[in-house]
Amino acid sequence: MDIEKAASQLLTIRDLLRFGVSSFHRSEIFYGHGTDNAWDEALSLILHALDLPMDIDREVLDARLLDDERRAILQLFVDRIEKRIPVPYLTGKAWFCGLEFIVDERVLVPRSPIAEIIEAGFRPWYQGEYPYRILDLCAGSGCIGIACAYAFEDAEVVLADISDDALDVAELNIRKHNCWDRVETLQSDLFSNVSGIFDLIVCNPPYVDNEDLFSMPVEYQHEPAIALASGELGLDHPLQILRDAAHYLTEDGVLVMEVGNSGVHLEEAYPGIDFNWVECKRGGHGVLVVSKAELEYYADQLALEPAVFDDEAEL
Repeated sequence: MDIEKAASQLLTIRDLLRFGVSSFHRSEIFYGHGTDNAWDEALSLILHALDLPMDIDREVLDARLLDDERRAILQLFVDRIEKRIPVPYLTGKAWFCGLEFIVDERVLVPRSPIAEIIEAGFRPWYQGEYPYRILDLCAGSGCIGIACAYAFEDAEVVLADISDDALDVAELNIRKHNCWDRVETLQSDLFSNVSGIFDLIVCNPPYVDNEDLFSMPVEYQHEPAIALASGELGLDHPLQILRDAAHYLTEDGVLVMEVGNSGVHLEEAYPGIDFNWVECKRGGHGVLVVSKAELEYYADQLALEPAVFDDEAEL
């Protein structure tokens, strides 16, 4: 892309928006980090560069821009197309549960379907009176735990992650949402440093299997591999969580965990377990909910190492 030539001919926001959408359509970029189309991605980059809100009046589309503003927008288009950098990493922000979060390449871009469960108040799955203690395990940016803090104003929330870099971002988000009085961070390799019991454990752990990891679009290579990779079947982290979570749950407590595509491997490896999969109305899949009682009931089966099944194997 010839930025100088384009900047001399594209004068208004509308011009740049049209150009960005056309350029994205002609490229091989992958949408999967908060948007699913070229229009939303181009508009997000333009509004970010101009420091304008997402709900700006459409009449602003015909505003003429300064040369430096046009160049800044076009450079973002170049970085998106040529470097395949996800939009949230270019803007430094992402949305989850209607809330804005700070993100960069130290954390995954928020996109978990667990948002729907938070918005539903974890009903009907959580049967307790009120979740006074919530653990966001493998917290990354802290978006899940902080969204839970908004949903339950009397709850204490712990954001636990193995990565100090991720926890630095989570602390930025705690400060952004001014919830230091109820939300804290904890460096922990899964449950290694966790203490006490919780009414809810909510978790989006690494769950990508080796095959998916090596075939993912380039955009995902900008995300921290430690937050994605989980062994041959994508079950190394999810299984450890399933095996240990009961020790950290109250009697009415539940574990909500996203395992994505690796849910297929989980069911194949443990055919005797009736996993409760949540039907996500806004898209996404592979989110399971399991109670403390169920974790204890299936403990012996979960203790077994998973078997690798052939596609034609009979379960």
